[in-house]
Amino acid sequence: MKVRGGKTVYGASVGILMLEAQFPRIPGDMGNALSWDFPVHYRVVRSASPDLVVRRGAKGTLPLFIDAAKDLVANGVDGITTNCGFLSLFQGELAAAVDVPVAASSLMQVAMVNALLPPGKRCGILTISDSSLTQAHLVAASVPEGTPIGSTEGLREFTRAILGNELELDVDAARRDNIDAAVLLAQANPDMGALVLECTNMVPYAADIREAIGLPVFSIHSFVGWFQAGLTPRRFNPV
Repeated sequence: MKVRGGKTVYGASVGILMLEAQFPRIPGDMGNALSWDFPVHYRVVRSASPDLVVRRGAKGTLPLFIDAAKDLVANGVDGITTNCGFLSLFQGELAAAVDVPVAASSLMQVAMVNALLPPGKRCGILTISDSSLTQAHLVAASVPEGTPIGSTEGLREFTRAILGNELELDVDAARRDNIDAAVLLAQANPDMGALVLECTNMVPYAADIREAIGLPVFSIHSFVGWFQAGLTPRRFNPV
C-alpha cells in the first residue's frame, strides 16, 4: 500500500482561528480542546481581542485572520472555522483567501435551521452583545430579516466577563444569564421553534438552555461537528 504526503499535520481536519484572550475556557468552550470528539488544530490571531472583534467590528484584523487561515491550511487542515460568531463579517474574504471550506460563524446555521422547522415557526438567535450585532453581521451569515434576537448583555456575568477578557468567570452566574436571556426571548416570540447560539462561549450552557425553553438549541459545537463530518466522513466496514 502507498500513501501520499504533502501536509505538515495529519489527523486534524478542522482548523480554528482563535481570538487572543485570557478568560477561562471551560469544557464545552470552543477553545478548550477537550470539547471535541475529534482532533482540531488551533491558530491564535494575536491582538484580535474579544472587545475589538465584537464591539469594534474587528477593525483592522482581516489581514491577520487571512494570514492565520492560510497558515492553518499550509499546515494541513481541510476546513477553517473561527471562535467568534461576529466573524461572519469575514466569511466571504476568508473563503476567497483559502482553497478549503470556511465556516466562519455559528450564525450561518440560522437559515438551515429555519428550513427544518414546521410552517409558522422560525429560528431565534442568542448573542453575547445585541448592541454590537449589526445588520452587516446578519447579512454576511444569510440570516433572514426579522429574526428574533436575545442577548446576555447587561445581565450578571457572562457578557462582562467574556468581552472584558477577565481572568475569572462565575460559571453558575454565566449559566443563569444564558438561561434567563433565552427564556425571555422564547416568551417574547411564541413562534420561535429553535435557537442558535451566536457566541461560541455559550456552548457549555446549551443543554441548560434546551431544558429551560424546550426547543432545539444549535451552537458552534453542533455546526463544527457537522462541518467535520463532511471534511472527514466516517468509514464503515461492510457487514
